[in-house]
Amino acid sequence: YITPFKSLLKKQKSKWFDVVRDFNFNYVPSQVSFRADLQRQFGVIKPRSLGGDKYQAPETYDKYFIFQRDYIVRWNFTRSLVFDYVATNNSRIDEPFGRLDTKEKKDSVLRNLFKGGRNTLFNQTASFSYTLPLAKIPVLDFVTANVKYQANYRWIGASRLAVDLGNFLENGQQKEGTVQMDFNKLYQKSKFLRQLDMPSKIEDREKWRNRYNKVSDSVTTKAGNRVLRTRRILDKTAVPYVSTPVKVFGKLLTSLKQINLTAGEIASTRLPGYTDSTQYVGQNFRSMQPGFDFILGRQVDSNWLNRKAAQGVITKDTNFNYLFQQNFDQTLTASAVIEPVRDLNIAVNIKKSFSKNYTETFRFIDTTGGNNRKFMHLTPYSTGGFEVSYIAFKTLFGKFDPNKVSETFKEFQNNRTTLSRRLGTKNPYSSPVPVTPDGYYYGYGKYAVDVLIPSFIAAYTGQDPENVALIKQNDGRTRSNPFRGILPKPNWTINYNGLTKIKPLDKIFNSFNVTHGYNGSLSMNGFTSALLYQDVSRFGYPSFYDTVSKSFIPFFLVPNVSIQEQFSPLLGFDMQFTNQFQAKFEYAKSRTLSLSLFDYQLSEQRSTEFIVGAGYRKRGFPLFGGLKLPKFLGGGKKLENEINFRVDYRIRDNVTANSRLDQDNNFATGGSREITISPTIDYFLSNRVNLKFYYDRRKVLPYISSSAPTTNTRAGVQVRISLAP
Repeated sequence: YITPFKSLLKKQKSKWFDVVRDFNFNYVPSQVSFRADLQRQFGVIKPRSLGGDKYQAPETYDKYFIFQRDYIVRWNFTRSLVFDYVATNNSRIDEPFGRLDTKEKKDSVLRNLFKGGRNTLFNQTASFSYTLPLAKIPVLDFVTANVKYQANYRWIGASRLAVDLGNFLENGQQKEGTVQMDFNKLYQKSKFLRQLDMPSKIEDREKWRNRYNKVSDSVTTKAGNRVLRTRRILDKTAVPYVSTPVKVFGKLLTSLKQINLTAGEIASTRLPGYTDSTQYVGQNFRSMQPGFDFILGRQVDSNWLNRKAAQGVITKDTNFNYLFQQNFDQTLTASAVIEPVRDLNIAVNIKKSFSKNYTETFRFIDTTGGNNRKFMHLTPYSTGGFEVSYIAFKTLFGKFDPNKVSETFKEFQNNRTTLSRRLGTKNPYSSPVPVTPDGYYYGYGKYAVDVLIPSFIAAYTGQDPENVALIKQNDGRTRSNPFRGILPKPNWTINYNGLTKIKPLDKIFNSFNVTHGYNGSLSMNGFTSALLYQDVSRFGYPSFYDTVSKSFIPFFLVPNVSIQEQFSPLLGFDMQFTNQFQAKFEYAKSRTLSLSLFDYQLSEQRSTEFIVGAGYRKRGFPLFGGLKLPKFLGGGKKLENEINFRVDYRIRDNVTANSRLDQDNNFATGGSREITISPTIDYFLSNRVNLKFYYDRRKVLPYISSSAPTTNTRAGVQVRISLAP
């Protein structure tokens, strides 16, 4: 690596010059490799004729000649910027029919070989990865950031039986960025913040106040006179004194310890009917097709297809009927670690994922059946899924009766008029039409998808229906997310294990852990585009009115909306006493909501679970006194080893209820109370022999008459023997 500025700044000791001093580049690739493989097969089947030469059958041949070339290039342009390139080119050396028994046939094969053959498959991957030089900047050295871009390209030759249908062209791109922030490293830059984790000493107070000492020195001036000058000397061993109240406040200010961010996108395109070929790095330099933008992963649109059709590289065959396809996946994750006080750890995370698939038929056709053919984009269709981390527990702890319509469901029904008004006033196709007597705007009735989804989200997450996000129904691009207004919300896990450091409790407990966690998500999977969608005036809103559903046909149809959440646990204790007694308690609660937009039915499943556990551990517990095991099982002495007693008691209530819109009835469709008790005894005869006595009883009491109560009981003894040396 060449560092052009290192010699210029070698006398500069400041770290602020590191980003310039350490600038480097490399003009020589780290790796360049090429490999060529030739494979030829020739087989002849010659039937034997029993009727003489007059009835001799002709020979049949099984032969092929394959030429594969592999390319690898790795180039570290700098220590932080790395380029990787891998390509494979498969081709066939076409041969004349039959045996190569003439000079002309042999020369034909040689000419095709020296030309590289007829390409049948070309596949390449180019990737760039870069680490930002933030470590060279003192104020940002606590941040680590990486970016990566990868481009895939593939050309697949057409079958020799259907050359006019064209070749297949594929590309893909992958973008990824990660950021890691270590705030502990940032806090260590301050002497004051470093002392927050150190014990405070009274003597540090005076030492810090007097950290500057005045020293008088006699110096000689240029005129030859001796004068007395005073200067201050800093005591570098002095540290700030931080009192307890200041420490508490400082710990709260510095509670954020770490943040991790990851964002990624994966997109791909598959274009059938491409009539051009490849030369080098996937490009035909004679026709300059398909273009380096496509080779490097650009995701094309309809305008790009129209240009390629005008340039004559898209087939016009009347039998062509392949689909043009595009896929897009987007993910976003973020996590943070917070420690407001010692031994209290809070992990917060946010997740978002979105996927979309788009297909259409791009072909040369006259849809009226005449001879006026032209390239057309036919049957565009999109499918996809969406999921975000979410918070919905505001309505989790309300009263719930599976046989009664809940107040939350009634609020969901009432929200529909509010959302119909919001949508109707925004849509120019709806505004001029009078509002119906029941309060719904034209095109946004009580069962419209655009009305139901935000009404459901607002009711069951405790949001204001006037401010809940709406679905964007005006953009059909592959990258566009119709649910981008629904932002992810944090989930969390809390752990505290500092109770044993409190003086009265440290003699009672060896460990005492308190846990709490919440995990929730909102998802809409399997949404599809509507073929009947129209926007005649290009206002960005649907205009086609369906007289059956009395609603506008939206751009996207969503079959199902789901909300899942669980406190795992809502509150949990896990403790071990100094006398080796163990105790555990957990209270968990979960809910799953699934709204079907086909039959307008809501399925709600709730569960509540209590877990109580206790155990006791005893070392040196004599059993079968005087009995000795064989030496190969670790015997040779009295059996005074370890025994563990454990019992767990669990009660779980779960019930599923269905509610239908505009019907005043609610009914349970499933559910039960499960009671489980499972005591166990583990006895370790030695490090090789273990005995386990277990009993497990599970009783299920259903809440509906179509299921019968069941009880399952298991009991037994397990003997484990290890013969490993």
